[in-house]
Amino acid sequence: MNYKVILNLLGRVLIVMALLMCLPIAVAIYYGEQTLLAFIIPIAGMLCIGVPLSLLKAKDKSLYAKEGFVIVALVWILISVFGSIPFMISRTIPNFFDAFFETVSGFTTTGATILSLSNTEISMPKSVMFWRIFTHWIGGMGVLVFLIALLPSKGDIMHVYRAESPGPSSSKLVSKIKNTAMILYCIYLVLTVAMMLMLYLGGMNFYESMLTAFSTAGTGGFSAYGDSIMHYNSVYVETVVATFMMLFGVNFNMYYLILIGKLSKGIKSEEFLTYLAIIFLAVLTISINVLNVTGNFFTSLRQAYFQVTSIMSTTGFVSVNFDGWPALSKGIILFLTVIGASGGSTGGGMKVSRLIILTKSSAKDIRSNLRSRSVNCLMFEKEPLDRTVERNVRTYFILWVAIVVASSLILSLDSFGDFYTHLPALSLV
Repeated sequence: MNYKVILNLLGRVLIVMALLMCLPIAVAIYYGEQTLLAFIIPIAGMLCIGVPLSLLKAKDKSLYAKEGFVIVALVWILISVFGSIPFMISRTIPNFFDAFFETVSGFTTTGATILSLSNTEISMPKSVMFWRIFTHWIGGMGVLVFLIALLPSKGDIMHVYRAESPGPSSSKLVSKIKNTAMILYCIYLVLTVAMMLMLYLGGMNFYESMLTAFSTAGTGGFSAYGDSIMHYNSVYVETVVATFMMLFGVNFNMYYLILIGKLSKGIKSEEFLTYLAIIFLAVLTISINVLNVTGNFFTSLRQAYFQVTSIMSTTGFVSVNFDGWPALSKGIILFLTVIGASGGSTGGGMKVSRLIILTKSSAKDIRSNLRSRSVNCLMFEKEPLDRTVERNVRTYFILWVAIVVASSLILSLDSFGDFYTHLPALSLV
């Protein structure tokens, strides 16, 4: 284990996080809030630890898979601990475990919260709310991908990139992994700013448009208001948010192909077409199914489009209380939480690419059993799929199911409710 390289990278992450935490300080100064110490103290702590660690020199700069996984695990723990400090010092969330939960939920873009949803926008200072939702944006693309994009290369960082990869496989868009990370973050930033401007031009104030864009980009779901997007009661806002939730659920490799003039290759992607097909069929089915509830097809279509894109991208915004929908529609929503967004996106879930690979892998096994002498090659995106990727996808699926079931059973120990109520939230992991 190359401890010096690991510590060096951890120090650099802490320095970057300290710089990012300066943004809520600017918000506090602008709104005249007395929350400066809530951010200055953790910034000082991160710099005191991060600067000495970043100065460590290692003769051997090699990084392998085990270092990559250790770095990813330690980074998420460290930034979550320091990220929870502003909540405690500002007394917004005074309990450490509650603050830590909220921060982890933010950075992992899970979107679960311990806060009272009825009065969120009133009880929290704007600077602290900014930090709470900004954690979604930081975690959306991955903290270490952000680090790779900003800082000079440190050894073979491809193992770090792979350890935080949001899909069944990770590949470089260009020859250098640093340039790949920069391209991804530029696309991420442009989409975020575009959404922010569209919401602002639609009548939302700049502060709220920024927070909504951060939460949507990270597909996290935190909102400045307890009733989420329902608070605005605007067809325009719902349409813009729903469309960008769908866009952030697309594999970012497709946007790169569009940028380099390979539009046809991007839109003909097997994963992209499957992703759109699932959204289209789900929206159409739910629109028809809830027609008796809404009494208007346009309203049904509007609600179905928003909730399908919200759930499938694993953002979690709500524009309607879909608990009153028919069982079929709620079943589709539950199924979509399991599928999730595309690989290489900011969304969560199993990922569409893994679903395709699992389906094709199962079909291949059935064909092999029926025709034992036949040679079956698994094709994905019109290319033969590496057996290692296929094996990794199966392993991921088995572990995912095991974690969901085990977590549901553990939660049931402290609950008198229905066991199945625990499954939808856990399937977003």
